[in-house]
This record gives sequence, structure tokens and C-alpha cells, in this order.
Amino acid sequence: MATSDQRKRRRLQRILNTYPPFLGAGIRIKRVSDDIRTIEVHMRLHFWNRNYVGTHFGGSLYSMCDPFFMLILINNLGKDYVVWDKSATIRFKKPGTGTMKAVFHVPPERIQEIRAAADAQGKVEPVFHVQVTDQEDNVVAEIDKLLYVRRKDFPRQEKPQEASPQAGSQN
Repeated sequence: MATSDQRKRRRLQRILNTYPPFLGAGIRIKRVSDDIRTIEVHMRLHFWNRNYVGTHFGGSLYSMCDPFFMLILINNLGKDYVVWDKSATIRFKKPGTGTMKAVFHVPPERIQEIRAAADAQGKVEPVFHVQVTDQEDNVVAEIDKLLYVRRKDFPRQEKPQEASPQAGSQN
């Protein structure tokens, strides 16, 4: 009989593999660990994700790396935290042909560090790195992801309101 974690993992993998933007780019989620700390993603080269010169379209390479660190944190931090992707940088190292692969992994110690920082400071902005590799394990692209993690019950700081120039002038 499947455990709750296994059902959650299978459901997440099924949803991701039928998500229209991933289907359209040819992205397949090959493996999600039971603890949802590791996700392996593949993308074969097709005519619909190929660029003008016959290699993987850069947007598709980025798409295969977009939400996975965020999904890992959401599933491991729990409902008391808000998690968003904040920014990303992609560096193309070589043209990609054939099947691309990226493995997203966040160890339990890192999750605990992020939780502790968010608990202490209210919010934290962790950075994650992933490499996209080809069939021979050559690095095709490197992606840095900046995430935003905040405790839901931590009060947001309001921006100080600036006085209008007219309010302070005395004539």
C-alpha cells in the first residue's frame, strides 16, 4: 500500500507531466523522490523546441529549470511559509542537442537552515544552482535561482510613506 508521501509524490509528478507549458516544450519529469527533495527532469530535442540552428531553444532549457526548487521548498517547509521564485540567471555553455537532463536536489540540512533563517528573520532569500547536461554529462547550461521564503505569520514591514514636497513647504 502506498504511503501518503508516495501518493503526494505520484500526484505531483502526474500534474507536472501534464502541465501544458511542459508538454509544449517536451519536458518530462522522470523522477520525484518520495520526500520530494529531488526532482529529475529530461527534455528531448524535437522540432517544436529546436531553434533556428537546430539546437535546443534557450527558453525551453530555462523552462525545464523554472519551478522545481520552489516546489521542493513548498513541499518540505509546509503551509506556514510563503515561497516564490524571485529571479534567475542562465548561462549557456554549449549548444544542446539530444536529451537534456537537470537534477534538482535540496538536502534536509539546507531545508532546516532556510526554515531557521525564516523563523529568526521573518524572510530569507536562498540561492540555488543547477546544471543542465546532455547525454554525455557535458554541461550545456548553468542556472542560478534566487527564491523568496517568508513565514506567513511574520508581519510585513510597511514601506515608510514619503512626504509630498508640497506638504512640507511653507510659503
